[in-house]
Amino acid sequence: MRVMKKGVFVVSGSFVLLVIIVLAGLSYFQMTHFNSNVLINGTNVGGMTASKALDTLESAVSKNTVYIGDQKVYDGKDTNMGFTSDDMSGVKALLKEQRTFFPSSKPIRYSLKPKKINSEQIKTMEADLKKKLLAMNKGLQAPKDASAQLEQGKIVVTKSVPGNQYDVNGMLKAYEKQAYNSVVRLNRLYLKPVGKNSPVIKKEKQQLADLAKQTVSYKVQDKVYTFKGSDLSATVSKEGKLVIDPTNIKTKLDGINASQSTLDKGYTFKTHSGSVIQVEGGTYGWALNVDAEAKRIEEAFMKKESSILAYNVYGKGWSTVGVGYHVTTNHGIGDTYVEVSIKDQHIWVYKDGKLKVSTNVVTGTHIYNEDTPKGVWYIEYKQSPSTLKGSEVGNSNYSVHVNYWAPFTLGGVGFHDASWRTNWSSDAYIKYGSGGCVNTPPSVMKSVYDNLEQNEPVIVY
Repeated sequence: MRVMKKGVFVVSGSFVLLVIIVLAGLSYFQMTHFNSNVLINGTNVGGMTASKALDTLESAVSKNTVYIGDQKVYDGKDTNMGFTSDDMSGVKALLKEQRTFFPSSKPIRYSLKPKKINSEQIKTMEADLKKKLLAMNKGLQAPKDASAQLEQGKIVVTKSVPGNQYDVNGMLKAYEKQAYNSVVRLNRLYLKPVGKNSPVIKKEKQQLADLAKQTVSYKVQDKVYTFKGSDLSATVSKEGKLVIDPTNIKTKLDGINASQSTLDKGYTFKTHSGSVIQVEGGTYGWALNVDAEAKRIEEAFMKKESSILAYNVYGKGWSTVGVGYHVTTNHGIGDTYVEVSIKDQHIWVYKDGKLKVSTNVVTGTHIYNEDTPKGVWYIEYKQSPSTLKGSEVGNSNYSVHVNYWAPFTLGGVGFHDASWRTNWSSDAYIKYGSGGCVNTPPSVMKSVYDNLEQNEPVIVY
């Protein structure tokens, strides 16, 4: 049996009491003071009470400088941080947040927005920083994203290539977290390219695969052509939209024009006598506007339309939108037209396949090279009455009144009555013809005029 002396118990109790007092004091100090290495907006408040820390912040000056790594990229004017007594609750909240039971020397950086902060100063500084970063990027290499491409029915993915341009948006977000610091220190963040295995590329590949399966039926007059998505070259834009290379589409449209359009081509024509001749093209005819139609076909693929009708055609002469597109019979001439034979000095007016008027005429003077131009033209318009003005051999400036006028060339050649003419012989045109027009006897001109239609073909041979 051991017997403890009374003095030993007294000493032990005093020691425990001392430890309790020390720990209580330490706890109180930790509750009321910041740890040694705490910064608020870049200002060291280590070891301070909340009140002392606020006093220090109220008198602190903001340097308004920004560093990227060790490089100073922005140096603004010194300003007051803007702290006031209204910010005590914010300081106390940080004091509570950083509290540890035992003292800590771990560096802690806080960013606290003052209640009365000069927001305009912050916005101006952020805008200036953005300009600076963008200016720095101009001299740096942008990353190259991987991209999916459709080429002749196959989908290929190009590799990404890293660059050294800054991620401006990412660095501005990092700045926003430190915007109230006296000195802002940003890490270098670089733009990252889109990788070949990214969700973005997977989505692009699917879009292109869907395109390759598509077809668009394209109807031109009574013929249908099939455009295949697998024949196209295409990519996907950063906005996720298909970008189709129109080259192959335009090549096919050129082929359609070559085989089917009628503009600037010769015509096979069966005359009144039944003989088949070849006549040069004039202004009559149409052709596809390749650029406009290629764009429509591209849009059809992007909208997943299965068929469209040709729409944009053009021509020349009086009507630049083209004439004869809706005519598919008789080699594109149809069954309503005017036949003009210079050799016979005669015209035949047909309507819906029926001969309506047949009459002798006098065409342009041959010896003066004022012949009525051969070719396939069209009636530009009709006018009754009309005053014809122009010039001809032997008459540099004339103005004559006619009752009926129907031009078929931009040069002013057309059908009209000629009350002044007395020589209607079949060879009058050789020496005594017109200035190029088809002089028609007044007695039949009204009938000719009434049976003419705007845009109908005029075949001169």
